[in-house]
Amino acid sequence: MSEVQKSDGVVIIPTYNEKENVENIIRAVFALSHAFDVLIIDDGSPDGTAAIVKRLQAEEFTDRLHLVERKGKLGLGTAYIAGFKWAIAHGYDYIFEMDADFSHNPNDLLRLYNACANEGADVAIGSRYISGVNVVNWPMGRVIMSYYASKYVRCVTGMKIADTTAGFKCYRREVLETIDLDNIRFKGYAFQIEMKFTAYKCGFTIKEVPIIFVNRELGVSKMSGGIFGEAVFGVLRLKMSSWFKKYPQKNKTV
Repeated sequence: MSEVQKSDGVVIIPTYNEKENVENIIRAVFALSHAFDVLIIDDGSPDGTAAIVKRLQAEEFTDRLHLVERKGKLGLGTAYIAGFKWAIAHGYDYIFEMDADFSHNPNDLLRLYNACANEGADVAIGSRYISGVNVVNWPMGRVIMSYYASKYVRCVTGMKIADTTAGFKCYRREVLETIDLDNIRFKGYAFQIEMKFTAYKCGFTIKEVPIIFVNRELGVSKMSGGIFGEAVFGVLRLKMSSWFKKYPQKNKTV
């Protein structure tokens, strides 16, 4: 039997109590026309999320589906950092962030991949706000809060990005190799801002790809006021610390 060729891209999906969604999201990614691998980072879900992933590994997706189990709920940012390090160590060229709950349409992975693989982007963002407000089934108060938070972050940081808090992204490996991942400080949704800001300061090209964000139908949202507060107030500290920090720059050689 011929060995299965490893994909050039891996989709990192952090999970905590996602038993209603995890199998469906994995199957949706594997059904795409481009063969992406999937890495689940599970933070000790008591609902058996990891057991579902292990069953799928044993039954169908031995070479394509990967699992890192962590003890306890350690935060979104640390989950992605662990995933980034794993992906770099395993030689992937395109590394994705995606939620488990279908708020990010797996079909849009192809568009993010194309932006980085064929259109010159170093970071591709699945953007809710680059072409209006494309959010479905969120309460109006949350839409307004999220939209103006992104405006605020853009104003403070100087980034020309409409959706600064987006969590659906593709990175070229060089971006994550250049950024000092151990020096990323935020753990909640401010992590998304810090990663974009750091890539921006390192001179990488960031492209927004318009998507439609659909609020989860199954499971429980992990968003909280404290997490959102970190994103809003942490950006001031992020900007001020950047005045005294030297960022490694994108390698310009071809």
